[in-house]
Amino acid sequence: MLCIALSGAWPALAAEPVGQAVVIKTQVTGQSGPIEVDTRVHRNERIKTSQSGLGQFVFRDGTKLAVGWGSSVVIDKYVFDDSQSVKKLTIRAAKGTFRWVSGNSNSSAYQILTPAGTIGVRGTAFDFYVGPDGTTAVVLLNGAASFCGPGGCRHLQQRCDCVVAKPNGDMSAARRVDPSILATLGNQRALPFLSGNQRLAGGIGMLGGCNMASAAPERKDRMRPPPAVAPAPQRQDPPQRQAEPQKERPNKPDKPHHDKPHHDRPHHDKPHHDKPDRPDKHDGHGRHDDDGKPGNHGLDHRGHERHHDRDRDHDNDRNRDRGHNFNRGR
Repeated sequence: MLCIALSGAWPALAAEPVGQAVVIKTQVTGQSGPIEVDTRVHRNERIKTSQSGLGQFVFRDGTKLAVGWGSSVVIDKYVFDDSQSVKKLTIRAAKGTFRWVSGNSNSSAYQILTPAGTIGVRGTAFDFYVGPDGTTAVVLLNGAASFCGPGGCRHLQQRCDCVVAKPNGDMSAARRVDPSILATLGNQRALPFLSGNQRLAGGIGMLGGCNMASAAPERKDRMRPPPAVAPAPQRQDPPQRQAEPQKERPNKPDKPHHDKPHHDRPHHDKPHHDKPDRPDKHDGHGRHDDDGKPGNHGLDHRGHERHHDRDRDHDNDRNRDRGHNFNRGR
């Protein structure tokens, strides 16, 4: 009966909720199947993501955990107290990429286990990656952290400090992270939250950078299609610029072409109208007009004829008087 009682109590303990999912992309699965937004996660539950999956989780004390693509992690221990904090929170990361942001509990309560060693948390935010062979990389984003393995311990105290460790004890010195770490890890998809290949939501996504985004091959691949399409419309811009002067060219010749005929017509009409007028004025003097109608010459000619007739009559009268006197004298 004691065994039955314990077996009945074990599922209840295993089903204890410790947090919930706040962001789910593509495919994320838990102990009971697919995980969706607001789905609760439980102690001892294994969370897996697909090769393009992403899950963001919040624990009861406010701790945030982002699980990137191709990852597997188990919430190993979770001991909650009544002061909105935990006495113990341990997760075991088997493989993949993660981001951790500590909650309201004491730093000593958190512990992250990897195949190459243990990450000690001290009021911290950091990214870490676990490769298929257990190689582990930790990049500090805020606060401080330490990494201890068979080869000793390394302390991360400055932002973007990084350490790489192997299960056999080999461990690099803490130094500032740079793009060469991707080649060291042998995976261009490692640390996608720093490279920008996977975007996180909320305040947890505001952390990171460390000059890793510009050198991430995954990001370059995504950037290649837009440049391939962008030059096409840009190459069509020069023809459009040439089209602008073509619009102005018809306008510039139209104005002089319209003005010239408009200016020439009155200019041409005036001399054409003046030419007939000049001979009219010249002919108006009557010098060569015999009918006397156009000018003064006809009138002058008639007056001259009348004066000539008067003189002739006067001569006739004188001749008559001479004849009459002559006859009287005889």
